[in-house]
Amino acid sequence: MNPISSPLVTDLYELTMVQAYLELGMTDTAVFELFVRKLPPQRSFLIAAGLRQALDFIQDMRFGDEELEWIERSKLFRPGFAAQLARLRFTGDIHALPEGTAFFPNEPLLRVTAPMPEAQLLETRLLNLVHFQTVVASKAARSRLAAPGKGLIDFGLRRAHGAEAGVLAARASYLAGFDGTSTVIAAPMFGIPVFGTMAHSFVQAHESERAAFEHFASVFPENAVLLIDTYDTVEGARKAVDAAQSFTMKGVRLDSGDLDTLSRQVRKVLDEAGMKNAIIFASGNLDEYRVAELVGAGAPIDSFGIGTSLVTSADYPYLDAVYKLQEYAGRPRRKRSTGKATWPGRKQVYRHYDADGRFLRDVVTVEGDPQPGERLLQPVMQGGRPLAAPRLESSRQRVLDQLARLPAALCGLQPAPAAYPVEIAPALQALAAEVDRATRG
Repeated sequence: MNPISSPLVTDLYELTMVQAYLELGMTDTAVFELFVRKLPPQRSFLIAAGLRQALDFIQDMRFGDEELEWIERSKLFRPGFAAQLARLRFTGDIHALPEGTAFFPNEPLLRVTAPMPEAQLLETRLLNLVHFQTVVASKAARSRLAAPGKGLIDFGLRRAHGAEAGVLAARASYLAGFDGTSTVIAAPMFGIPVFGTMAHSFVQAHESERAAFEHFASVFPENAVLLIDTYDTVEGARKAVDAAQSFTMKGVRLDSGDLDTLSRQVRKVLDEAGMKNAIIFASGNLDEYRVAELVGAGAPIDSFGIGTSLVTSADYPYLDAVYKLQEYAGRPRRKRSTGKATWPGRKQVYRHYDADGRFLRDVVTVEGDPQPGERLLQPVMQGGRPLAAPRLESSRQRVLDQLARLPAALCGLQPAPAAYPVEIAPALQALAAEVDRATRG
C-alpha cells in the first residue's frame, strides 16, 4: 500500500460512515465545503494552496487489492463492504478558489458536490493536503512581504515532519513567492529551482579553509558560493577572497552570529577586493521577523535561507480548517454547535476592489445570489474529471499579484488594526434563519 495515495490514509470514522450510508441507501447528493473558521492571531490573511495534490488524489482514488484484503480481514466492517469499495470512484464536481488566492475566514476553499459516500470519504485526506500547504504558503508569503526584492530559499527538508511534508513545503513556499528550495526532488517533481552550496563538514574535512574553497570551486566553478563561518567569519571572508584569485566567486554564505554586523564587515572585505557583484547569502534559524529586522536595518544581505520556522510554521502550525456538510438531498444543512456554527447551503464568494485595485471587502452568499465583484470559486472538476489542473507557475504568479493587491494594513507582520471585512449577504443570513426554524421545529 502506498501511504501517499492509498484511500486508507483516512480516519476510521470516514469508512464506518461510508458503510452506514451505503447500507441505509443514503446516496443522494451531498455538498461539503472546506473552510477556515478563524485566523491565527498573527495572520491577517491566508493563501490557498494544495489544490493540485487534492485533485490528483480525488481523480486517482481507488481501493486496490491490498486495501480491500485488509478491509475484509480487519473484522471492523460487515461482509460485502470491500466489494462495495472496489467499485467506488469519485463521480462528482469540485469548485475551488484558484490556487494562490488570498482568502479569509468563512470563505470556502473547496466545495465538493457528490453522492454522500464519495463526498464523505474525501474529508480527511483533503484537509490533510490542503491544510498543510495552505499553512506553509501563508507563512512563506509573510517572508516575501518582509523581504521585497531579496532572494528567498526554502532550507527546511531536514526539519520537516516527514518526507511528504518536506516536499510539499518546498512546493508551497515556491508557490508563495520563494525563489527555490534545497530539496532536490522538488526539481524533477515540480520544476522548482534548487540551490545548495557546502556544509561546515566540507570545510572541516580539509586542512585549511582556503584549500576547501579552492577545491569546491574547482568542481563547481560557475556556482561557487562559499560557507565562511566555520571558524571566524571575517577571516573566512578574507581567505575566500584570496582563494578567488584563481576563480570567479559567486558569493559567500553566513550561517551564524550577528548577521547584521557580520554582513557589513564581510561586504567591506568583498568590496575592497573588487568583488562588488559577489552576493551575501544568510541562513541560520531565520524567520520572517528576523528577516524583516535585517532588511529594515539595511544589512547588505542579498538572499536568505529559511528552514525550520517555515516548514513547521513554527509560530502557528495549524489552522482551524474544517470540512462540513452544507446540503444533502437538496436540503440545506447547518451545524449550530456553540462556537462552531456553520452557514448553510452552497456558497460563492465575491471580492470587491478599491479604485487602486486593492482588496476592499468580500461578500459570502448562497450560490444563485449574484453579486457585483469578482466571483472567486471556480469549477475545477466535473463528473470526476479535472477541468484544468492548476499550473504551479500560474499559481505562483497569482500569489504575487494577490500580495500586491492586499490592503497596506494586511501587509505587516503584526496583526492588522482591524480584520478584513467579510460580509455575510442577506440571502445567506435568511437561509440560515430558515434552516434554524426547520430544525428547531
